[in-house]
Amino acid sequence: MRSRCLCQICTCGRHHCPHGTTRIYENAGMSCPTTEYLEKYPLYGKVLPPQSLKPKQEFRACRGKMEGITTFKSDYRPYEIVKQPRHIPEEYKPKQGKIDFGTTYKQDFNSYKVQPVTIVRPLERQQIKKGKLDTVPTYQDDYRHWTIQKIELCKPEQSYYPPTVKFGNSTTFQDAYVPQEINPVQSCKPSPVIKRTTAPFNGDTSHRIDYVPLQLEVKFAKPKDAYKPPDQPFEGLTTHQNDFQGLFGEMAKICRPGSIRATQDARFEGSTEFRDSFQPWELPPTEVRKVAEYVPPAGSVQLNTTNRLDHAPCQASPAAPIRPASHRRKHSVPFQGTSTTKEDFPAWESCRRGLIRQQHQIPSPSGKFEGLSTFRSHYVPHELIPTESCKPLNAAPKSSAPFGGVTMYSVEYTPKKQEICPASYASPPGYVFENSNSQGHKFFRKIAPTVKVS
Repeated sequence: MRSRCLCQICTCGRHHCPHGTTRIYENAGMSCPTTEYLEKYPLYGKVLPPQSLKPKQEFRACRGKMEGITTFKSDYRPYEIVKQPRHIPEEYKPKQGKIDFGTTYKQDFNSYKVQPVTIVRPLERQQIKKGKLDTVPTYQDDYRHWTIQKIELCKPEQSYYPPTVKFGNSTTFQDAYVPQEINPVQSCKPSPVIKRTTAPFNGDTSHRIDYVPLQLEVKFAKPKDAYKPPDQPFEGLTTHQNDFQGLFGEMAKICRPGSIRATQDARFEGSTEFRDSFQPWELPPTEVRKVAEYVPPAGSVQLNTTNRLDHAPCQASPAAPIRPASHRRKHSVPFQGTSTTKEDFPAWESCRRGLIRQQHQIPSPSGKFEGLSTFRSHYVPHELIPTESCKPLNAAPKSSAPFGGVTMYSVEYTPKKQEICPASYASPPGYVFENSNSQGHKFFRKIAPTVKVS
């Protein structure tokens, strides 16, 4: 028979094997039913780990002393630096004698005499006529002068009389625009006075007058089907438990290498991998380069440059301005401060226009306040009629008969037999203890039922 763990025998899901301390390097070859990973992913064959492509460290450092010679020092050869010769310009010596202004143009192109150009146009032939010349042109002969009457002007005659006093005549603005009285704009705003009715309020509204009550149709009620309780008791199994029972596979093997446990009495040697691989080298002392002492040059310093020697300073006069001289007339008469604008356009006296205020229609009270307001004088109290509530009464129906104690649950409920989980016993009934795993699982073997021979 196949052995089963205590976790598999449990039907209520509350009993598990006591997981104690496990052994790391033991491989019993049995699967752990509590892990879901081992059930879904079975173990494959022996697969070797991938080899590392990292190069091996086969370099061995030299144990001797370092000479201190680099490739730059061994290959580089110093050269002698030769100072470049400086070009000394020759002294300028002016030529003696007169300057010959002859050019290549004058030498190659000699001048020659030019004759005047002859006229190509023919000579004028003068025709002499002995008769008298008629001086009437074709324009005067064909186009005769017409007598055109002068058009009378439609513009009315304006009798203009020069004024005897300054600003005596009226302007076009004064003639055309006659001052008129400003009438205030009539307000279109409705009067705030509310016309109040003296009759009492009847309680009729537009909703109560226009609303017509309608009778509702009887709602169709679908009859409910009578509940029929099942004959068979509920097993408690689902489609997942019936169809997916899981697979049993081998336990995963540990791929990590075995660790060597060091005892407590062992003494630390004091050598590590870093100390063994990287040992200190003896370095020679660094050479200090000696700096040559500064020797100042002998003699005095000449501060003359090529610019000072070749270019002599010359005295130049400042440039005269090109702008023409201003011809201003000087007047001895003092400025009067009067102009034609001040004489013809004197300042007018202007005053600011006042605000147009509307007269109050309500006269202000003159007597003493009696303590009676408009609300108290015009308000008429009415009796309040409370609105009727349409809410149904919360009166529960009371019956004098005693309560029978019969409910729908007590009528339709079918009691089931309570089964006891076999894992709750110390030794499950129908099983015999076989062995225990290193992970703490207890395995039991099912006893085969005995068949009676009649």
